[in-house]
Amino acid sequence: MKKSLLIQFLGENPTFKIVDFLIENKGLEGTKIARATLFKVWPQIEEQEIVRVTRKSKKQLCFLDARCALQPKTRFTRSTSTFGKTKLYEINSKNPIIKKILELEVVLIEKAFDKRREIEIIAR
Repeated sequence: MKKSLLIQFLGENPTFKIVDFLIENKGLEGTKIARATLFKVWPQIEEQEIVRVTRKSKKQLCFLDARCALQPKTRFTRSTSTFGKTKLYEINSKNPIIKKILELEVVLIEKAFDKRREIEIIAR
């Protein structure tokens, strides 16, 4: 699987990989993060309010519990559904850190697009 522009730029740091996963809603196999590593960095992610707990969104969410690592879940029903002690998370788009990361990602995408456009123009 090809690395995202964000990971290509910031590197293979587990925290960046988790944040990238949450931003992009990639499948589990794309993260290549060991469960132990996930549980090691997750408290920092929660402490920085990078994620927020939610149980009522129909959007693609992720869950974290003792049985598994980060996995995408889709088509959740209304907030009346219960997931036991499992917490559902989504990226906290109101967090200033995430806002800056998203701004960086936009710049990286624009730069990659411009570079590709130049290659196409030269190829003509």
